[in-house]
Amino acid sequence: MKPNKEADTQQAMKGDPRVTSIGNFLRRTNLDEFPQFINVLRGDMSVVGPRPHMLKHTEYYSKRIEEYMLRHLVKPGITGFAQVTGYRGETKELQEMEGRIKRDIWYIQHWSFLLDLKIIARTICQWHKKDTKAY
Repeated sequence: MKPNKEADTQQAMKGDPRVTSIGNFLRRTNLDEFPQFINVLRGDMSVVGPRPHMLKHTEYYSKRIEEYMLRHLVKPGITGFAQVTGYRGETKELQEMEGRIKRDIWYIQHWSFLLDLKIIARTICQWHKKDTKAY
């Protein structure tokens, strides 16, 4: 991304003019997620868990979605149940975020090592296919 004053408040979106051609390639191939493994090694993140949101999104959605803050009971992940079940990428409508949060809560309530392995396997399968939600 190009340096800009909205970097801390505006989420990347499809066709975002701030994304450079190299950034576009990294995003399409998911290589932009690789540095997050450093956070996993440090213990700040998990490989699987609810995807982290920007602070402004947490403030906004916690007031509109009753169980939103439950997703903070576990470490954020590089991939998650919501992402492998169709809730990847930009959320434009409240209903989309509600669907994502519902899946995050389901994951927390049903967590198991086997479930994490299934999510990782589905993530790898999606990575090999062209994902239209990747931008």
